[in-house]
Amino acid sequence: MTFTLWAIIVGVVFIFMALSATVLKRLPLTSSILYLGIGILLGPIGLGFIKLDPLKDAELLERITEVALLISLFTGGLKLRTPLLKRRWRLPVRLAVGSMLITISLITVTGVFFLGLPLGAAILLGAILAPTDPVLASDVQVENAYDSDKLKFSLTGEAGLNDGSATPFVYLGMGLLGLQELGNFGIKWFLEDVLWAVIVGIAIGALFGTLVGRLVMYIRRVHKHALGLDDFLGLGLIALSYGVATLVHAYGFLAVFAAGVALRRLERQSSGEKVIEELTAVTNQSKEEIATDPDKGPVYMVESVLGFNEQLERIAEVAVVLLLGGMLSATYFSWHVFWFIPLLFLVIRPISVFVGLIGLPSTWPQRWLMGWFGIRGVGSIYYLTYAIHHGLPGDLAQPLVSLVLMVVSVSVVLHGISVTPLMNLYSRKTQPANEAEPVPPH
Repeated sequence: MTFTLWAIIVGVVFIFMALSATVLKRLPLTSSILYLGIGILLGPIGLGFIKLDPLKDAELLERITEVALLISLFTGGLKLRTPLLKRRWRLPVRLAVGSMLITISLITVTGVFFLGLPLGAAILLGAILAPTDPVLASDVQVENAYDSDKLKFSLTGEAGLNDGSATPFVYLGMGLLGLQELGNFGIKWFLEDVLWAVIVGIAIGALFGTLVGRLVMYIRRVHKHALGLDDFLGLGLIALSYGVATLVHAYGFLAVFAAGVALRRLERQSSGEKVIEELTAVTNQSKEEIATDPDKGPVYMVESVLGFNEQLERIAEVAVVLLLGGMLSATYFSWHVFWFIPLLFLVIRPISVFVGLIGLPSTWPQRWLMGWFGIRGVGSIYYLTYAIHHGLPGDLAQPLVSLVLMVVSVSVVLHGISVTPLMNLYSRKTQPANEAEPVPPH
């Protein structure tokens, strides 16, 4: 496929999506479904323009999905204005840890006893499919940093945290298959891949997010320099946090998410409970004056970074879902294990959510929707291609590829069709309560 033809296709897709964006918001349809359909049309099932094989092109797909995840995780972190130690974080943390562990356990049992997988491959499958997706789940996440809805906040926080917290179990599964060193009785795995990598990854992200944010605000406020190019600030913080975390064998995904949360925390400390509208009201000030203003500068910086990253996130969504459609072929459709998909979405995910959230305050509609919107996507493709690239044997990779591609494709369609009507219904049910009561402080 020539570069010229690719340019035409990409141009048509982008223009079409720009023109249809407002229409899609009113339909039981998401942009991801259209991207998937275009990918299938261009892939082996359709015209054959895209020919990607997860087994042969694992390294390329790993890098593409890795970049998409990094952008989305940082963007999600920037949207979460609540400090990490506040009670509101209990729900997403319990989802990302407790519910995820239950999900991995149930998938592992299913893999061993019903799919005929060895224990290591079953654990690996569980770790691949347990994380919810930060890229494709934007329609059920907080709309902005001041969105106080408990359901959206929980799903956003879960998607940001569990892409890192699932990684130790990817390593555990690969270790049991002889592809990673676990140490005697798994001690090396527990100390390095669980404790060290998780704690240090979060610490590095929080440190760099805080230091870089403070440095920029100081230079702008005191010296009136470092103005503009906030887009590069966000990209630099993503790359720096991820690179340093990876260098010291910590989890870069958690570091990037924590960096976004830390940058937003600085803005909150400076702005307090003032809403963005108050701080960005139309004035006669120039952009430079707003950026150096002690009150408006922090929120201007963070919102500029967030706006640019949201655009990058949409581009990443287009790229990954198109490629997903381009990977689908008859080779990877195993209809005899199709039963696994409703089991995952209708049994395993809801059970994991309901059990994982025992004792925490949330309404039944919120729990049902959290149970349903366990959207699988880019994270699952990343972990799958990571395992293949790092030595997963072909006889095990083939069934895992089939399961993962089918699960992600069905998730894009089912969750995409249901998100608009269900979230609209949820909003109508919760709006009267929100209007009657003031939003409690974070």
